[in-house]
Amino acid sequence: MKTNLIVILLLAFASCAQTSEKKEAAAEKMKEPEKIEGWKMLDEATYSIQYPSDWEANKTGQMGTTFGLFSPIESESDDFRENVNLLVQDLSGRDFDLDSYVDFSEKQIKEMLGVLSLTENKRLKNSNGDYQKFVYKADQMKYHLVFEQYCWVINDRAYVLTFTSEEDQYKRYQKVGEKILNSFVLK
Repeated sequence: MKTNLIVILLLAFASCAQTSEKKEAAAEKMKEPEKIEGWKMLDEATYSIQYPSDWEANKTGQMGTTFGLFSPIESESDDFRENVNLLVQDLSGRDFDLDSYVDFSEKQIKEMLGVLSLTENKRLKNSNGDYQKFVYKADQMKYHLVFEQYCWVINDRAYVLTFTSEEDQYKRYQKVGEKILNSFVLK
């Protein structure tokens, strides 16, 4: 009887260990980016993102960004390049979670950009965890722009990934912009 109980307990522990290993393997697989055919990958220690081969990557840190990905110039009169950029903010000591960061960001966006309209503001989830998606319109200098922005707060850091397009080009670039945004993986 004792032997049967020991065998049952050992089998239960082994089963739990296998289930845990399978869950960990599945979680890691979710974090691995699925390679998009014909696209380039910016693969860094803490993140990866994919983008079309005719777009340009810039990691010079312009305007405090971690990187910028820029669409090709289409003509001599094309003076705005649709783009995707990442801003990482250190939130250490500021006690922000995603909800409080979203509240803070909404106020900051409205004050700094003079947002004309906020067309989407919703909570979503992907392999990186819960994130907030904003879509809003604002004018900057002579440009009428649409911003599609994903925000995560993880381990005292805010990750703000933004696709920016001229308003009259948004529908044309939206699909590729969202594909780039959705290829972003935090490691």
